Amino acid sequence: MQRLQPIVRGPRFLRVFKLMLVALALIPLFQITSATIPQIALGLAATSSSELPPRFTVPASADVGFPILPTSQDPEAVNAQTVCPGYLASNVKNTSSGITADLKLAGSACNVYGTDVSDLTLAIDYQSPERVSIHIEPAVLDSSNSSYFVLPEGLVPRPASEGGNLSSSAFEITWSNDPTFSFAVTRSSNGDVLFNTTGSKLVYEDQFIEFVTSMPEDYNVYGLGERIHQLRLGNDFTATTYAADAGTPLDYGVYGTHPVYLDTRYFEQSSSGDWSYFTGNESDPEGNYTSYTHAVYNRNAHGQEVVLNTSSITWRLLGGSIDLFFFEGPSQPEAIRAYQSVATGFPALQQYWTFGYNQCRWGYANVSDLQDVIDNFKKFDIPLETIWSDIDYMSQYRDFSTDENTFPLPEFQELLSQVHANNQHYIPIVDSAIYIPNPDNTSDAYSTYSRGHDLDLFLKNPDGSEYIGTVWPGYTVFPDWHSDKAVQWWTDELTAWYKDVPFDGIWIDMSEVSSFCIGSCGTHNLSLNPVHPPFLLPGEPGNIDYNFPEGFNITNSTEAASAAAASASQSSSVASATATASASAVASSTSTSYYRSTPTPGVRNIEHPPYAINNVNGDLSVHAVSPNATHTDGVLEYDVHNLFGHQILNATYHALLNVFKGKRPYIIGRSTFAGSGTLAGHWGGDNNAKWSDMYYAIPQALSFSIFGIPMFGPDTCGFAGNSDEELCNRWMQLSAFFPFYRNHNVIKAASQEPYVWSSVIDATKTAMAIRYSILPYIYTLFWKAHSHGDTVLRALAWEFSSDPSLRSADRQFLLGPALMIVPVLNPGATSVNGVFPGLNGGTRWYGYYSKNEVVDVKPGTNVTIDAPLGHIPVFVRGGYIIPQQKPGYTTAESRNGTWSLLVALDKNGEAQGDLYLDDGESLVPQDTTQVSLVASGSTLKASIAGSFVDMNALANVTILGITGSPSNVTLNGQSVDSGVATFNATSKAFSISGLEAATQGGAWKSNWTLSWT
Repeated sequence: MQRLQPIVRGPRFLRVFKLMLVALALIPLFQITSATIPQIALGLAATSSSELPPRFTVPASADVGFPILPTSQDPEAVNAQTVCPGYLASNVKNTSSGITADLKLAGSACNVYGTDVSDLTLAIDYQSPERVSIHIEPAVLDSSNSSYFVLPEGLVPRPASEGGNLSSSAFEITWSNDPTFSFAVTRSSNGDVLFNTTGSKLVYEDQFIEFVTSMPEDYNVYGLGERIHQLRLGNDFTATTYAADAGTPLDYGVYGTHPVYLDTRYFEQSSSGDWSYFTGNESDPEGNYTSYTHAVYNRNAHGQEVVLNTSSITWRLLGGSIDLFFFEGPSQPEAIRAYQSVATGFPALQQYWTFGYNQCRWGYANVSDLQDVIDNFKKFDIPLETIWSDIDYMSQYRDFSTDENTFPLPEFQELLSQVHANNQHYIPIVDSAIYIPNPDNTSDAYSTYSRGHDLDLFLKNPDGSEYIGTVWPGYTVFPDWHSDKAVQWWTDELTAWYKDVPFDGIWIDMSEVSSFCIGSCGTHNLSLNPVHPPFLLPGEPGNIDYNFPEGFNITNSTEAASAAAASASQSSSVASATATASASAVASSTSTSYYRSTPTPGVRNIEHPPYAINNVNGDLSVHAVSPNATHTDGVLEYDVHNLFGHQILNATYHALLNVFKGKRPYIIGRSTFAGSGTLAGHWGGDNNAKWSDMYYAIPQALSFSIFGIPMFGPDTCGFAGNSDEELCNRWMQLSAFFPFYRNHNVIKAASQEPYVWSSVIDATKTAMAIRYSILPYIYTLFWKAHSHGDTVLRALAWEFSSDPSLRSADRQFLLGPALMIVPVLNPGATSVNGVFPGLNGGTRWYGYYSKNEVVDVKPGTNVTIDAPLGHIPVFVRGGYIIPQQKPGYTTAESRNGTWSLLVALDKNGEAQGDLYLDDGESLVPQDTTQVSLVASGSTLKASIAGSFVDMNALANVTILGITGSPSNVTLNGQSVDSGVATFNATSKAFSISGLEAATQGGAWKSNWTLSWT
């Protein structure tokens, strides 16, 4: 057997060689062949015929990097604050919108984690009354990028100045040279110091930038994604951002990069009328509080750490510039809106059908599998909007291909034709790496690669050769989005493929960008292609997943015991095989010796920067394209790694504009950056079938509301591991209130479609009935997000900003302003604790199902809410009107349902709401209608503006919190003879039904007033 040619890189060659021997000794144990395991072959779905030749397995050592100890955890690490000199400001000049100055090292260079930049420039710009920027970069930029890289506006737009000045600004910036340069940002309205580097030093090197701001006691910071963590980050936490293919481990940075945070500060008014900062001690439910929130965005795409200490926040960047933007707020929604308006853009308006239910699995291995799933949903009358394909459909996992044996085009096209005829949709996965053919096998030609190669648009090695990593299909190359030809090539490939596979949107995966080996491991090894990844795939011998949710051993003790025994047996077998292989290989040291890179003046260590961030995969090259990969413009991957995911979303967006002329592109992507929400949505990544993962989906979703990506949802019921009935029951109901609603799990795990369990069928249909009825409300929320920067999913603290007890609340949430969801997040529970915010201010809450007002609840206390399995508590906030339609099997059917209105009156007997209508798909709709709904006194008025025609009648109106027992109902002064009015004295709900005859031709064709006496 031909062996993998190792890439030798300096001092670790001996250690890598030892690991290679171990891995190569293991290959015979785990070699995947068509003869031994015909059903899995290269992958786990049958990707080709049973005649596939054996596949060479890339050694596991190929993805083993240097043992890296994060510098922040290294006891030998030097504290830059103690050894570096800082800077002094000079040549300070006032401009029409701010200040400019020169910054010069205040002493000898420390060169602690790179080469100090001796001369910097400072620019303070009062960009608008609500926004100020502070920009620091090298005085002389190196055009060759060999010393440092400052993010060009062509890659990430920079918020532009709008002619602001100090006199009109919500902020005041001061600076000092005592003892070295520092600056402070103060909120003008109340004198609160928001950012203050006094007492610390600015450190600016070619591979390390550090600046520190002091913070008040027990501060409240949110954002800095992407990671699986509580919503409030806490004051003893390191937020690392380096786009990583790593599943969903707790607390580490994972797929996306969003260097922005919200800082919310509460103030308490004493009996004397003075205001003092609320320190986070137990809040008084009867106290008098107010809050101020600002946002801080650092426009930098390098790998970075933000260290949240007890009384300070430290930013540490691996390059680039300091490009800070402060947004006033002063509320959380206003701060989010301000950030999105100029830094990211407002989120894309999704097509209406995208809010329907989605079903996916890695393991739908052929056309028949997809057909069976579609048929089963129909059989059990569970709404299904979109069927998805994971990598199973591809020919040997190659983009823009279909397996001729399992997904023959005639059968596949017939299936998709039926899907579309039923007003349903289809989404396939597209990966971010392109297979490079085996040059010794003429039948291995792959035209997508050939066309891209001819255009010279793949990432390169430093020597100019193509960078060749390995992903699912084997050795692969990676599109270089810096090439001006790349987007057109991608557009052409997607457009051509659409003619064979008429998809409705695209799912982008592996876009961090991920590679399963370190460096250009495919160079000189292409004769082995296609190859098996350097790890066991799910379901392969030695990698059967026996994990089940917490509590499974209680509800399913026999099955849990069997799974535990099988798992122990598997672990023992794998350990024995590993020990046997290791015994025949060169023995390696049992002690860990961490690799520490030391700076060389004037030279950047690209692969192992001297400062090691707390990257989830350790070495920056592990499970990723290495930092030394080179773009066509000479830019190194080191400097733009975090942007690949955003750039492939941009390319896909423009490709779909070409495929679907005039329609909104629908894309769900994995790796994102600031601004990705204008292009795509995001799913929560490779989570686990665990109760804890279901909980973490809530703070993750709320964080993406901050980031401007509201089209978010987790893999419902969990991706990895085996779900069970109870978890899937609860999760299918919870996800019904997330914008992106998809069930997806891993190959060879237990099936978890909602029709697998009878109780999950019932729970799912109950939650879906609510979701599909409120689709007009959800769609209107997205229109508001798209046009005004409103949030869709909302933290309680954002809507009730005067209550500090809510600052960490992330176990329940709001869908828009009107609906509060209180899910069960623990196994075995039949009730859930929930809080009802705003009671001090007179907020009313009503049960969605019972229509009763929630009473006998004290402010600031948890209430036990009945929640038997199959029931998710939902509450309606007084003061809001929710437009609804009769739900159907698909969104198209639902859009043809009759209208109804749910009116929840506040303490003053008033409520308001709105509705946005268009064709649900056009990028720029020609006809739109906006409806304003206002309830006051004994009337409900609808004011209509626009030209979009909706022919559906209004069927009923339900008014909650009404007093008395009305009997006479009129519409525009005319008695509604056909209507039936009922008043429930217990719930105080007044229902008016039978309005169809009075609203023939459409509920929104003209203004109307509904009155009752």
